[in-house]
Amino acid sequence: MRYARPFALAITGVALTATLAACGASTEGATTGGMNDTPSSPSTLTVQAADIAFAQLMIPHHTQAMEMADLALKYGSTAEVKTLATQIKAAQDPEIAEMTQWLGGWGAPLEMPGSDDAGMPGMDHSGMDMGGLSAAGMMSEQDMGALDQARGADFDRVWLQMMIAHHQGAIAMAEQVLTTTTDEQVKALASNVASGQNTEIDTMQQLLGS
Repeated sequence: MRYARPFALAITGVALTATLAACGASTEGATTGGMNDTPSSPSTLTVQAADIAFAQLMIPHHTQAMEMADLALKYGSTAEVKTLATQIKAAQDPEIAEMTQWLGGWGAPLEMPGSDDAGMPGMDHSGMDMGGLSAAGMMSEQDMGALDQARGADFDRVWLQMMIAHHQGAIAMAEQVLTTTTDEQVKALASNVASGQNTEIDTMQQLLGS
């Protein structure tokens, strides 16, 4: 089955409030005094602001991917799409739990100051370019509404195109934090995001071309 005419996506930007340039050379502000040193929480004595911002942004990003995966499990018309959706949920659900634990251990809020109910900064993200992160591939309400209304082969096509854009945003954030973080567990999770989602993008592109 060949999918025709690429779906036009309006990829929204994400405001990264941490000043990554300052974080690149030294740790900042947020100390982890009294933090429980558990296997799934970073063990550094100080936390870079960029690490906190990464977790605060990636949690809602993963959460939206889970919502998209749930729609694929409900409306997907092929076994391949449903298998991918299951795989995405299996990978990202534990990553959400891990990052949530980090933020609790760091004494940082789950959401960035000024973020809206969706967990992302409450502003127009279009064209934003802060800290080297110009977009995170988050879908707008209109995008999600269009996906929820699509059915059959059209749903599969739209879902694959949206998820590719969504993954590209996550990879951009992961690669950005890898340039600044000194925390081994942040490095490990970001590396897994970049590697795993690049592999999934390859699979989705093959499905779009089949």
